[in-house]
Amino acid sequence: MSGAHLLDHLAANPLLTLMLVLSTGALLGQIKFGPLRFGAAGALFMGLVIGAFDARLGNGLGMVKSLGVVLFCYTVGLAAGSTFVSDLKRQWSLMVAGIVGLGAMAAAGRLLGDLLGLSPAHVAGAYAGVLTSPAIDAATTATHGSSDTLVGYALAYPTGVVIGMVAVALVVGRRWPGKRDNRSMAEAGIVAITCHVKRQAELREVPGFTDQSVKFSYLERDGDMRVARGLGPLLPDDRVLVIGSPDDVEHAIAFLGHASQQGDLTHLRRDVDFRRFLVSSPHLVGRSIGELNVQTDLHGVITRVRRGDLDMLARDDLVLQPGDRVLAVVPSNQIEDAVDFFGDSERHVSQVDALTMGLGISLGLLAGSVVLPLPGGIRFALGAAAGPLVVGMALGALHRTGPFRWDLPGAVNATLRQLGLMIFLAAVGLASGPAFLSQAFTLTGAKIIFVSGASLVLGTVIVLAGARLIGLSAQRATGGFAGFVGQPAILAFANAKVNDERIESAYGALFALGTIIKILLVQVIAR
Repeated sequence: MSGAHLLDHLAANPLLTLMLVLSTGALLGQIKFGPLRFGAAGALFMGLVIGAFDARLGNGLGMVKSLGVVLFCYTVGLAAGSTFVSDLKRQWSLMVAGIVGLGAMAAAGRLLGDLLGLSPAHVAGAYAGVLTSPAIDAATTATHGSSDTLVGYALAYPTGVVIGMVAVALVVGRRWPGKRDNRSMAEAGIVAITCHVKRQAELREVPGFTDQSVKFSYLERDGDMRVARGLGPLLPDDRVLVIGSPDDVEHAIAFLGHASQQGDLTHLRRDVDFRRFLVSSPHLVGRSIGELNVQTDLHGVITRVRRGDLDMLARDDLVLQPGDRVLAVVPSNQIEDAVDFFGDSERHVSQVDALTMGLGISLGLLAGSVVLPLPGGIRFALGAAAGPLVVGMALGALHRTGPFRWDLPGAVNATLRQLGLMIFLAAVGLASGPAFLSQAFTLTGAKIIFVSGASLVLGTVIVLAGARLIGLSAQRATGGFAGFVGQPAILAFANAKVNDERIESAYGALFALGTIIKILLVQVIAR
């Protein structure tokens, strides 16, 4: 088959073209370029390359692109929503830094654009592109459909991806002082150490017990083993298993006595046993551990919850999600009862609740379609990206509403998110390929790349330096920066480098706020 016939065939089969981009993009994403590995962003760059051969290859992908970004944003919103409210006190100052950074980028971009002779449409498109923003719709409307807008967007988009990934590679693994940030649950880790009690103590007196920084599970007293639940005071010569972060466990053991030299209690499983159970029962999903009747129904305790790659202490306020794996300590004769209680079914947990997922996305799209007229002729709408993200965050914070369980199993959420991201990036690359090729190697193209890159570097410095001065961790700063840029591939890149729940929480906060600010500013730039 000749090259012309191959292009005709690909143009006539857009699904085949899209799959070709996805597969070659995945291959490119695995190749290391110094400290960088593009990952999901490989689909964008392969889309640009393949799309540049024929403008027809990017036609008819609008619905597919929208589906990809909707799936990604909604699933990110669900995952980030569970921690967004609790982290809001820490993140409001980072959100202010993001607003300042976006405003500085808009001003710098327009100033540099005027100095270099670029049109306002070029600058508006570049601003939306380098910040990976759905504001491109607002920019196109404000510039009356000028082709300069799409050229600016096409050239600035990959510029933002590369600069963003370089910034993440330089920052995400750092350990600068984050005095105003909480410690990452993934970083802290959880240990279980057997303590030999040397003094009588009420549980409320043990450091960390009241605020649930530590938990107890096994208790050996006078040679008898039991579950440490509903206890009176701990007595001298008791042996008890203490669970929590290393520092918290060390403080609790130092108060009670010392680490036992007689072996680990978990090796004694005749009377008391433990096991990880998969949460698949619909009656438990969306409920906090404190709402469950584990002590009454199973005469046991839950000590840990594993969600994805993250192991968390089972605090009473921790809300269970489908696919969580709980570590429960129960009397040995009640293991089978615990299986029935938690569900423990891979088949059930792998199923998608199409009703709540479809309803949640529909609510997000409806929220995104609401257009608000503002002074000065500016029109504001969240759009198909920010609408599902904001609604997803709200539903993720609620977990369940009556019979509706909004959370998705962790593995399902991750799969849908990755699929949506790659589809979106591939479609953007195919549609932008011709414009990118026609202008990338011209003087105008060089000016657009310079303006977008220089303005993003300015915004990067403001957000990351601001986060450090505020006292936030490098990981939360990186997540906030990824949300500031609005680039899903940068979030995926950061998560691939470091397992830290603070990244996603900050991303959701700045992505939603940033999208609103960008939609407004891009219309100001275009004037």
